[in-house]
Amino acid sequence: MSRWLVPPALPARASAGLLVLRLLCGAAFMVHGWGKIQAPFGWMGPDSSMPGFFQALAALSEFGGGLAWILGLLTPLASFGLACTMAVAVYFHGVVLKHSFFAQSQAGSCEPAAVYLCVALLLLLAGPGAFSLDRLLFRPKA
Repeated sequence: MSRWLVPPALPARASAGLLVLRLLCGAAFMVHGWGKIQAPFGWMGPDSSMPGFFQALAALSEFGGGLAWILGLLTPLASFGLACTMAVAVYFHGVVLKHSFFAQSQAGSCEPAAVYLCVALLLLLAGPGAFSLDRLLFRPKA
């Protein structure tokens, strides 16, 4: 078994906080990814310069990654995929579209993607916590 799947031992309070974060952000990603997973290769529209393969990866990372976060299953893999997706979203909104970080409209801001990127990095580095399938399935045997 690969060591990257073994979540670090954390106190119950920290694990409870990570559980709440995973449940809320995982549900949000599933909601955001639901429409994308319905048309994974073309959800950005016919005029998009983004190749269909990358659109499908984003749709899968949002919907599947959200589900993985809720379950606390394969959290490092899901977090890596979501971090990559959110990094592209921050770049696209902030650099390509030249939107400000704190815009009044969510559609014109990279702020939500930056916040989700930070959550993905936190879960990638800290793990899912004790209340997760990762901990149940991959914890070291005593």
